[in-house]
Amino acid sequence: MNRREAIHAELSRVNDPELRRPLTDLGMIAKIDDDPVQVELLLTIVGCPAAKQIESEVRAAIKRAIGDEHYTLTVGVMTSEQRSELVQKVRGSRPAHNPFGPDSLTRVIAVTSGKGGVGKSTVTVNLAAAMAAEGLAVGVVDADVYGFSVPGLLGLAPGTQPTRVGELMLPPVAHGVSAISIGMFLASPDDVVAWRGPMLHRTLQQFLTDVHFGDLDVLLLDLPPGTGDIAISLGQLLPGSEAVVVTTPQQAAADVAWRSGSVARKTGQKLLGVIETLSPAIGADGSEFALFGSGGGAAVAERLGVELLAQVPISGMLRECGDAGTPLVIAHPDDPAALALRDAAKRLMQQPRGLSGRSLPLSVS
Repeated sequence: MNRREAIHAELSRVNDPELRRPLTDLGMIAKIDDDPVQVELLLTIVGCPAAKQIESEVRAAIKRAIGDEHYTLTVGVMTSEQRSELVQKVRGSRPAHNPFGPDSLTRVIAVTSGKGGVGKSTVTVNLAAAMAAEGLAVGVVDADVYGFSVPGLLGLAPGTQPTRVGELMLPPVAHGVSAISIGMFLASPDDVVAWRGPMLHRTLQQFLTDVHFGDLDVLLLDLPPGTGDIAISLGQLLPGSEAVVVTTPQQAAADVAWRSGSVARKTGQKLLGVIETLSPAIGADGSEFALFGSGGGAAVAERLGVELLAQVPISGMLRECGDAGTPLVIAHPDDPAALALRDAAKRLMQQPRGLSGRSLPLSVS
């Protein structure tokens, strides 16, 4: 292998963080000369938010290929024609009307609850971060339009918006998770969303069709509490999706939580299990601290006939990490709450995926 081939091989291992594809496949490496060594990198747009990361990884790749030899790296921006070619490559044959439809290989999991304030968004973000840490390509749709909180829980700065490359809308990435939320489109953090049902349906539809997540292994949806418009729209838009129910141990919350699971099942979703939050914690002296009671998660799981995936104990660190924008499973992986959430993520990944109604890549000769 000559130097040019060695450089190309190393650069082929560098992915665009938003498009999740090698730079060499996307046409972002415009030139590689080996005598002297010169490489031309083309960013997708002016002001690309991932520019520093991409350039750093490109320089590291060149160094792996040629060691301490001198080289020149030129950084430019694609022309409109080059961006159009990139868009065609990225879109490929994915159906524009519903890229997560019956033929998609992406596992779609809705995180739902009967009541607000049970930690559903915190669970969603930590499950996503735990799965991404295991090497999966993960996306999150913040479908709680009125009470959106995913951007803050992931540590995305106020004002962070999707990157537009031609007709593509690329979601921001944090902790290895691509995320989209209505909060990214508001002019001010003080803006309030007050929409009726049709607008909620249209928003969820646009998040699923207009935002390009790339080839995901898992797409998690953080649903609003209850069994209203979004829950019904999800069943219509993604009838083959799956669902996880979140509840607290309190009986009053458990009595409501099962309803969200029941609606999910009625709209064609497969129930994967229940996650209990604010579960009893064990104090330093070995005593149990059950501020919100006990048994609610097990009761909901039994009533729905599914597995109790995890009991996430009361954790001050979980709250602190949420406020700081760093998922607990990343910041403090050995915290009891983090261990429970990581275990739940692994259980979800290990559960077999239903193939009913899906087209399989098989042919009869």
